[in-house]
Amino acid sequence: MGDPVPAIAEHEATGAVAETFDDIKATLGIPVVNLIWRHLATIDGGLDWAWGAAKPIYASGQAARSALALFDRLPVAMPEPLAPGALQAVGVTAEDLATIRAVAAGYNRGNGLNLLALGALVVPPAGPVPGGGGSAAEEASAPIPRVLSEGDVPPHVWELVLALNRFGSRPDEPILATMYRHLAYWPGLLALMHAGFAPLEADGRLRAATATTRSMAMAESARLAHLRAEAGPAPAEAVAAVEEFTRHVIARMVPICLAFSRWVG
Repeated sequence: MGDPVPAIAEHEATGAVAETFDDIKATLGIPVVNLIWRHLATIDGGLDWAWGAAKPIYASGQAARSALALFDRLPVAMPEPLAPGALQAVGVTAEDLATIRAVAAGYNRGNGLNLLALGALVVPPAGPVPGGGGSAAEEASAPIPRVLSEGDVPPHVWELVLALNRFGSRPDEPILATMYRHLAYWPGLLALMHAGFAPLEADGRLRAATATTRSMAMAESARLAHLRAEAGPAPAEAVAAVEEFTRHVIARMVPICLAFSRWVG
């Protein structure tokens, strides 16, 4: 099993899709193509429409500026600090930790940008037009290993991936957040993460963080919607996918990824 939703794996992309994936990574300054883009590539006309309409938002630098401002304002629920030596005790080396931090940084940047810029495709423009310029892409994070699928790991590790994915999600959540699959190289880390974030799930703080993120992001996306390009008719399936991802899975992963990066930072 790979993605529970149809998606083209980055290493399997060819032709125009591979070129668009490379353009996305270069424009956003990220080391990985997030699931939303890989899913849109399976929808007839979906990738061309979404990237054509949203690229000017990313390229302007405004999505990055807005994402950083959003991160600063978000109330992030944090787990208890890791005990001294906890990572080493589960086999995470200093080299591993550098890669883990690169994974977190890549998802923080990609999720923040996609939440706001793709959200701008499915809300009407409202509020003041963002002002000021800026560089579109920062230097990409360090390279990270390929994403793992169910067949790449023992069953108990995949169960941890699925258990973590339930944190903050709806009971019928159809999308498996890719960050957990990237972290499956370190099962001990997944176990520590589950123990650390479980209390935040139990008392509702993760779901509250998702709701707050969604509300704040939709308001910011409406401002960015002034910058979107005309890219032809929007495929209904692609619009539905963008709404599903931005209002649910990306909105829940933004505060979780932020908390995780600070937790292991």
